[in-house]
Amino acid sequence: MKTVINLVLAVCVIALVYICYGSIMGPINFDKEKAIREKAIITRLIDIRKAQVEYRGVHNGAYAASFDTLIQFVKTAKLPFIMKIGALTDDQLNNGMTEKKAVAMIEKAKKTGNWKEVEEAGLTNFRRDTMWVAVMDTIFEKGFNPDSLPYVPYGNGAKFEMAVRQDTTKSGAPLNLFQAQVAYDVYLGDLNKQELINLKDVQEKLGKYCGLRVGDIEQPNNNAGNWE
Repeated sequence: MKTVINLVLAVCVIALVYICYGSIMGPINFDKEKAIREKAIITRLIDIRKAQVEYRGVHNGAYAASFDTLIQFVKTAKLPFIMKIGALTDDQLNNGMTEKKAVAMIEKAKKTGNWKEVEEAGLTNFRRDTMWVAVMDTIFEKGFNPDSLPYVPYGNGAKFEMAVRQDTTKSGAPLNLFQAQVAYDVYLGDLNKQELINLKDVQEKLGKYCGLRVGDIEQPNNNAGNWE
């Protein structure tokens, strides 16, 4: 009888140790895995933001409304790159010379073949040439795959939610906003359920989005991420 009691007590002790270990390591393991996954997701959201900013720059301030459009832009579009040689001196600036005037003067000389004005202005070694560089070679590292943009890392094939808004401000100025986001459930749903519930509960009480988001279609935020 005594042996049975000892065995039962031993089992209870082991169970208690297991419970205590789980209560301590559960949050630690959850936070560790959450950090790993969110690092990859944030990198992807930053890539989406970079692509959208460049898209906006050549589309009158408007953002791409779909990932298909954004991917096509990244794959095929080219962006202007100004190669600068020489700089205006303090004397030239004080005399009212600007880069715009200097470029116009040089362009005029190219067309007419008369470089006297350029030489007198001291702009012989001044150049501003525009080159067109592929988006892929400008904002992304070599080997980047544009087709990966919509997909959430650790999301088992899930895609980011993306939305754009075209509106006007009270003053009548155009207002273009975008956001891309993914909920905790998408990339943390296979981890500790209770820790996920606790995380979402905290975010909801703080009035924050339960997930990662870049940009905001409700109000301008300079395309900031909610982790920044």
